[in-house]
Amino acid sequence: MLGPPYERQTIDLGTDDEGAVVATLVRRRADHSTRRAVLYVHGYVDYFFQTHLADFFAERGWDFYALDLRKYGRSLLAHQTPNFCRDLSDYFPELDAAAKIIREDDGHDTVLAMGHSTGGLIISLWAHARRDAGLVDGLFLNSPFFDINAPWVIRRPLAAAVSRLGRRAPHRVLPFGLGTVYGESLHAEHRGEWTYDLNWKPLAGFPVRAGWLHAIRSAQRQLRAGLDIPVPVLLACSTRSFKGTKWHDSAALADAVLDVEHMVRWAPRLGRHVTLARFDGGMHDLTLSGPAVREQVFAEVGRWAEAFLGAGPTEAGPASPAAVPGSRSPADADEPATAAQGG
Repeated sequence: MLGPPYERQTIDLGTDDEGAVVATLVRRRADHSTRRAVLYVHGYVDYFFQTHLADFFAERGWDFYALDLRKYGRSLLAHQTPNFCRDLSDYFPELDAAAKIIREDDGHDTVLAMGHSTGGLIISLWAHARRDAGLVDGLFLNSPFFDINAPWVIRRPLAAAVSRLGRRAPHRVLPFGLGTVYGESLHAEHRGEWTYDLNWKPLAGFPVRAGWLHAIRSAQRQLRAGLDIPVPVLLACSTRSFKGTKWHDSAALADAVLDVEHMVRWAPRLGRHVTLARFDGGMHDLTLSGPAVREQVFAEVGRWAEAFLGAGPTEAGPASPAAVPGSRSPADADEPATAAQGG
């Protein structure tokens, strides 16, 4: 989809109750040979299109990999329910496969796993479950989905009732959704600056189903009980949330999806080595925030990785963070692939 220098690899995951299942690993190599790599996992109603993020890491000597999970983005097949799962551990096989490709097939010995929103929750549980396997050396969690953004009575008693429904009727569509405010703040055809496929990332999202909510609630309960992630974790989020259901300009300067205080509250339950960074004016996906904010985010991630993962400058030298906002946009990169495996 993105064209050179992006490549993609399909991961065959067998079948489930809907039929064939695949995941897709997109790769963007650094300009020079490196043994460091990033594995990026998107959020709910999402897929990888943030080429400026890949460019940032590639320019600093990291090979960049992005995983479109099963039933998302490039991996969504015609017979599948978009973005649906019954348990977040359903995604562990593609994460295991991606880690094997990165470490064994491509020969990297330092791996930073990066997850946004639901992806942040998924990789946290995966890193805990695989804590003795040495698959990753650090986690970067970008506005992770650690709790439901709703009043307590909805987050706990009502969510518990819906969770029970999720076991009996997992495909039941629930009478609420994501709204369009966040989507409007991102897409270039509305109020944002980014171009992406609205079939894979629609403004109002896909229908929320009882089984998916059960999976999320179960995972969040496990997190709140405490994980034992043995590697350093950087958790980053905005300084405030936007609570409105209709557009206001302040939505572009806050997290318009989740309550950032939930992320801060539950961060210590991840493990013994957690760094918290908050960004004034940050959006839900911090890497899609305004130019000044995302410059700060990239600079912080770069410093943290150098400090805790031993990621010093490459032979070519690090690019200036100031150049990040002006790097190639997804719209510029969305050209037809010239190779059989164009990303």
